[in-house]
Amino acid sequence: MAAVYKTLSSAGPQEKEHGERKNKQRVLILSSRGVTMRHRHLLQDLYSLMPHSRKEAKLDTKTKLYQLNELAELYNCNNVLFFEARKGKDLYAWMSKAPNGPTVKMHLQNLHTMEELNFIGNCLKGSRPILSFDAGFEKQAHLRLMKELFTQIFGVPKSSRKVKPFVDHVMGFTLADGKVWIRVYQINESEPGKKKVGPDGEEEEVESAPKKKTKGKPEFDVNLVEIGPRFVLTPIVIQEGSFGGPIIYENKEFVSPNQIRSDLLRSKAGKYNRRTEAAKDSRAKLGDLGLTSHGGRKMEKDPLSDQMLFA
Repeated sequence: MAAVYKTLSSAGPQEKEHGERKNKQRVLILSSRGVTMRHRHLLQDLYSLMPHSRKEAKLDTKTKLYQLNELAELYNCNNVLFFEARKGKDLYAWMSKAPNGPTVKMHLQNLHTMEELNFIGNCLKGSRPILSFDAGFEKQAHLRLMKELFTQIFGVPKSSRKVKPFVDHVMGFTLADGKVWIRVYQINESEPGKKKVGPDGEEEEVESAPKKKTKGKPEFDVNLVEIGPRFVLTPIVIQEGSFGGPIIYENKEFVSPNQIRSDLLRSKAGKYNRRTEAAKDSRAKLGDLGLTSHGGRKMEKDPLSDQMLFA
């Protein structure tokens, strides 16, 4: 099968005469120190879905990211997908076009891997995906740039050495709330069946013989079954160079997870301080009325009271 596919996919004499440009894309996938188990499973899922990728060991530094350009050159890769973990909670994804850029830094959240989702869908390992983009990617310049990076990183070229001659899954990129929602679906083809009414009055689908061929092709029902993984990317900044250079886009609406956690702790501390001050005010009022046994000041005796007059 491999020999037949190589023969059929090789460029013909007409293509060689015109000098058609081949899509040669290779992706280097690696992470930083401190990734969790779920992060490692995400890297493994992406590596299995991208036969043109190269998985490498963890990067020791989080500050000298320009070293990734040297690693990409060493492994003959022109795209880098780097995952940076912070505090064992937050995960940031860097997409770069080595060695000249640009670079997009994104915050990855709502992560669900294939293992924990346990969907019924499945696809052939090493097959090429269909990339489906939202129409909103064409409205702004930075979104068009991100679309091009997604295409070059997740789009598997035909000339890849490990690719299989099948297209059986779809990778969808959807824009919502300023974030990119990524889902992976299997293209499921099934023969159409007839429906009949069962004894309970409900319609039941029964398998039947395939219909007649239409123009040499049998009819099938095509639907999408989710495979996984699924995650959400929030763009933060876009740099002109590869892991460096001036910032050409910055998301002003992005709030870091550290700031969110700090605000939550500050709000809880504010509630505690308000309760403490209210308790102090209550004890002070009770002390002024002489209703406390400990602390506070005693009420002055009234000279016209019975205790003072008939002492």
